[in-house]
Amino acid sequence: MSETFDAIVIGGGLMGSAIGYGLAQRGLKCVILDEGDVAYRAARGNFGLVWVQSKGIGAPPYADWTMRSANLWGGFAGELRERTGIDVAHEQPGGIEICLSEQEFEERAAKMATLAGHQGGRFTHEMLDRKQMLDYVPGLGPDVVGGSFTPHDGHANPLRLMRAMQRGFVDLGGEIRTDSHALELAAAAGGNVRVTTRGQTFEAARVVLAAGLGNRDLAPMAGLDQPVRPVKGQIIVTERVRRFLNMPTTNVRQTNEGTVLVGASQEEAGFDLRASARVSRTIAARSWRAFPFLGRARVIRTWAALRVMTPDGLPIYDRSETMPGVFAASCHSGVTLAAAHAGVYAGYVADGKLGDELAPLSAGRFDV
Repeated sequence: MSETFDAIVIGGGLMGSAIGYGLAQRGLKCVILDEGDVAYRAARGNFGLVWVQSKGIGAPPYADWTMRSANLWGGFAGELRERTGIDVAHEQPGGIEICLSEQEFEERAAKMATLAGHQGGRFTHEMLDRKQMLDYVPGLGPDVVGGSFTPHDGHANPLRLMRAMQRGFVDLGGEIRTDSHALELAAAAGGNVRVTTRGQTFEAARVVLAAGLGNRDLAPMAGLDQPVRPVKGQIIVTERVRRFLNMPTTNVRQTNEGTVLVGASQEEAGFDLRASARVSRTIAARSWRAFPFLGRARVIRTWAALRVMTPDGLPIYDRSETMPGVFAASCHSGVTLAAAHAGVYAGYVADGKLGDELAPLSAGRFDV
């Protein structure tokens, strides 16, 4: 006997939780099917940036979507706090990309000019020389030659964010089923879609595939393509240190609790989740060049996680033609895009169609 819902979200990470929360807000009876602790849990390795200045360079639809989400984030964080009592530690003081050579600075300036060129005045930035950088971020090392600043960037606590979205989802009547690995999708009576897990079936008029790397296997069951692959990233966390960063940078950010997160590695390592001492040394060395005093901070922990990466790094959003109730969404920007996923994308799913703004982000762009 199948359990029937208005909507089923497959995947309980940042993307699935945001979409589920948005659907529940719209009054849909919704269930999130979460694979459980055997899942790769990309959300738990998120660096926590709400980042605009590196997203969509040369890809205006992605840049627009990212900017839209960043602009929604303040209201989204406040709404979560009011509903759940959880402060997701969102701040939007702007953000900086640090350049450690003149070549890096020139390349960064060209990228920022490209992004500004197709944003129609919505994206503003400054290229800062070393002296100007010190006004924004005191204590920089001698290797820092400059960087880029935008007022659109910010950061949040990813684990608190996921907890707040899931608590809000449940408070709105949603159900989360753990240890529920989706095995099969099939058309059911009345235009519904049936989702089969081990020993249980669910039916709904709307099904969202937000299973991260699992989307690659699930999407073809609905005639869709989600060509995602794992890209490993590592993060280092230091002890609490004095407040020295009032805004995040691409590689280093200080949390509201005082710890420092160091990251920005990328490895094509398949499904290997082991943290590498070699990679940790590399990312630590860059952070020390930017902020020499971090070389004296004690490392509390380090971990690796698998990003959900598409061939061009842009998100994929599609709706099935063979099973019109099935939507698929894949991206590696679960924090940045959380506000748009809950506030805009969930509305598209509830209405049964994708907005025109997401048409360029279909997997069809790879059919060349």
